[in-house]
Amino acid sequence: MRESKREAALEAAKRIVQRDGVTALSYEAVAAEAELTKGGILYHFPSREDLLLALHKYVADQWEQCMIREVGQEAGPQLDDDTKAAAYVRASQNPDRAELLLTLEAATQNTAASEVWNGVYNRWAAEEPTAAEDDQAVRRFIARLAADGLWFYESIAPGELRPEVRDRLVEEIIALGQDTIP
Repeated sequence: MRESKREAALEAAKRIVQRDGVTALSYEAVAAEAELTKGGILYHFPSREDLLLALHKYVADQWEQCMIREVGQEAGPQLDDDTKAAAYVRASQNPDRAELLLTLEAATQNTAASEVWNGVYNRWAAEEPTAAEDDQAVRRFIARLAADGLWFYESIAPGELRPEVRDRLVEEIIALGQDTIP
């Protein structure tokens, strides 16, 4: 099946952010990278803000699709917190620079984009505990913080973790979130 021009533009935009950062995102850069016309980019994204928001949605959706594949269904009341937390940990690995830069941009610059990412976090990530006495909620949140730390480490490290090391770290983080405190 042939990739749509809209998706081709979003993939090109992601490569630009990956390589050159969010500030390098322009119609001209996306058109050249996607081998499309500037008018073709404008057709799908009437403003740079529309392009950037669509890119946030596109990348956040790719991440959420990883979590859905982990559990075989979308997040909802039928999934328990441990299952969602494990999917979050597994899907939060192997980040790319574009994902890191977009999440940072959303957190610091862009309310609409922040809502996109927060929607994914709200559906999948362990919530901040409301009480220090809720041992299981505290452990799940610690696992989330550990997964986020590993994700950040992998996104800025000069090399890649060996797959068997990453797998062991992921399983230990998941176990940490699911164990009960004696």
